[in-house]
Parts: sequence; structure tokens; C-alpha cells
Amino acid sequence: MKFFVINSFRLMVYLVYPAFILYAAAIGWVNAELISEKTSLELLAHPWASAVLALIMGWILATLVAGLIVVLLDIRDDVNDLLLIVEDEAD
Repeated sequence: MKFFVINSFRLMVYLVYPAFILYAAAIGWVNAELISEKTSLELLAHPWASAVLALIMGWILATLVAGLIVVLLDIRDDVNDLLLIVEDEAD
């Protein structure tokens, strides 16, 4: 069961990371007028400029979330490796 859960998290990182970035860019494209109103920047009224800004923000956010998941999985793997080393030395 542990194997399934850990590989599910890894699969989620691989699938959700690019999907989240593309979703953010699409939302930026669709909501260009609203983003322009909220930021008071006339340039962001153009869908392409708004999409680029949302793409960058989505990339940063996806990197933080996916990076956190990967770091937690790596910590778990390191703890398991240390436990195996300690068990080997105890024998």
C-alpha cells in the first residue's frame, strides 16, 4: 500500500505540474480584462500579456507545491535509508 501511495504522489507531481501551469495561463487569457482592472495596468488588458503573467505566476506556484511534495518524499526515502543502515549496524 505504501508503494502505491508514494508512486501516486510522484505521478501527481508529473501530471499536475504542467497542467497547473497551463491552467493558470488559460485563466490569464480568459480573464484579461478583470486582471487589468484589478492591477490597474492597461497592458494586461491584452490577453497575451495577461496569459504570460499568469503563466509565470502559475509556474512559481506549481514549483513551490510540487517541490514541497518532492522534498517530503526525499526526506521519507532518506529516513528509510538511515533506518536500514542502523538496523545493519545493530546486527
